[in-house]
Amino acid sequence: MNIQALLSEKVSQAMILAGAAADCEPQVRQSAKVQFGDYQANGIMAVAKKLGQAPRQLAESVLTHLDLHGIASKVEIAGPGFINIFLDRDWLAAQAKQALSQPRLGVAAVEPQTIVVDYSAPNVAKEMHVGHVRSTIIGDAAVRTLEFLGHKVIRANHVGDWGTQFGMLIAYLEKQQNEHHEAIALADLEAFYREAKRTYDEDEAFAERARAYVVKLQGGDEYCRTMWKKLVDITMSQNQKVYDRLNVTLTRKDVMGESLYNDMLPGIVADLREKGLAVTSEGATVVFLDEFQNKEGEPMGVIIQKKDGGYLYTTTDIACAKYRYETLHADRVLYYIDSRQHQHLQQAWTIVRKAGYVPESVPLEHHAFGMMLGKDGRPFKTRSGGTIKLTDLLEEAHDRALTLVREKNPEMSEAELQQLAEVVGIGAVKYADLSKSRTTDYIFDWDNMLAFEGNTAPYMQYAYTRVLSVFRKAGVDADTLDAPLVITEDREAQLATRLLQFEETITQVARDGTPHVMCAYLYDLAGLFSGFYEHCPILSADDDATRQSRLQLAALTAKTLKQGLDTLGIKTVERM
Repeated sequence: MNIQALLSEKVSQAMILAGAAADCEPQVRQSAKVQFGDYQANGIMAVAKKLGQAPRQLAESVLTHLDLHGIASKVEIAGPGFINIFLDRDWLAAQAKQALSQPRLGVAAVEPQTIVVDYSAPNVAKEMHVGHVRSTIIGDAAVRTLEFLGHKVIRANHVGDWGTQFGMLIAYLEKQQNEHHEAIALADLEAFYREAKRTYDEDEAFAERARAYVVKLQGGDEYCRTMWKKLVDITMSQNQKVYDRLNVTLTRKDVMGESLYNDMLPGIVADLREKGLAVTSEGATVVFLDEFQNKEGEPMGVIIQKKDGGYLYTTTDIACAKYRYETLHADRVLYYIDSRQHQHLQQAWTIVRKAGYVPESVPLEHHAFGMMLGKDGRPFKTRSGGTIKLTDLLEEAHDRALTLVREKNPEMSEAELQQLAEVVGIGAVKYADLSKSRTTDYIFDWDNMLAFEGNTAPYMQYAYTRVLSVFRKAGVDADTLDAPLVITEDREAQLATRLLQFEETITQVARDGTPHVMCAYLYDLAGLFSGFYEHCPILSADDDATRQSRLQLAALTAKTLKQGLDTLGIKTVERM
């Protein structure tokens, strides 16, 4: 049930009957304060100005045409022409009852699209570090949300698995295998990469062999391809352990590395030349874009092929967008990439549009995000200034959570404590990130993220178990409740209204890629349940009918909290 969409349609029809244009915007919003109703229609002023009417006069005319019979108990004009809408309690009860009976909580099916989501994007022969966290978990929350709504989502893990450094890595892997006479596990990928680079810089014979391997690899040499594939396989198998621990839905089949587009690059450069978009400049192939200007105010040149014949990231990203439209048949493409890459992507996409590779009807969206910072306001690093490995971060999260849950649950078995610590610790790291607006930087703070109060994972996970405990105390299975649901108290109405706003919330998250909106909704919902539980007795209700009705509101709250947290990739537990 999307109440906002329903009311928007009703108010829009009334505005048109009152003389507004067919494309008028009713601007229906959730009310910020209860005295202004549950929803407000704020579009009257703008339309009245166009019609040359007094806003209040137009609002009165709109009310004569507005049919909210059975939906609203009261509709009133406020101020210069705002329309306040108070939802009918019987209608709320009926909608809540229906939502409880449906596996998707009453969320309507959408017209499915094929949506490609580009996220995570680690590099081969390097371990994932904290810099990969935001792309990975925000992207995965978007994927989960879109899939819940019914879209066909193609996960695209744009792994850095190509380039000149692979000659060096292949040569070093060969050297290691020859010296150790066994397969190398690459337990420490970072150390492997560092040693390969050191050897390359210090040993000219090694460097020459590495450069030769680059040429062979790009030419399809079978030996080099086998060694290259081994590096990719070892890296991605290690990354998969991180994804699994993070409760992220990426798998090996979602890897679409830079190498995937390698064979497309010569054809794209030739085509851009043929179309007159690319020209030779100082030996390189360049596309000059009027949309971007250099310091002298001249069109910016974007190199797509160096004079030595090598290609650049821009060339790969042009091919990537083309592939996603032509081969994957994307209706929409979302990129969860660092905000610092914005201009690079915009330049690539400008070329893509000019070349006609992806029509304007298919959105290419950069859902940029800020950085994870330490308490000093600088990029989050180790005390010695090094990059923090993701495996180390998650291990610390588990250990800190274990200390916390052990204090709170002294009677719990060690196995249960370990499992609970994993759910709480990993959930805390993810939720702390997801609850912040993705477009801004945020401060990483262990104490805040593991707190049991405030908008944190432990608080939300505990709120869920608290609702479940009501049913354990009542000795009732939530799925067997079939009595009428009746709303008589203000706090019942407030809780029911918020529960029914789940679809509005998830629709906004899917549209804008803003999981913090879901976090804010769930936190608000948990607070409303707490107030409802305190002021509207459930187990000690005056009669069984009231008890059954309130148990149903509790059941819908539990289902909504669990589903909402699931779209964020946050696990829940039955007891805490």
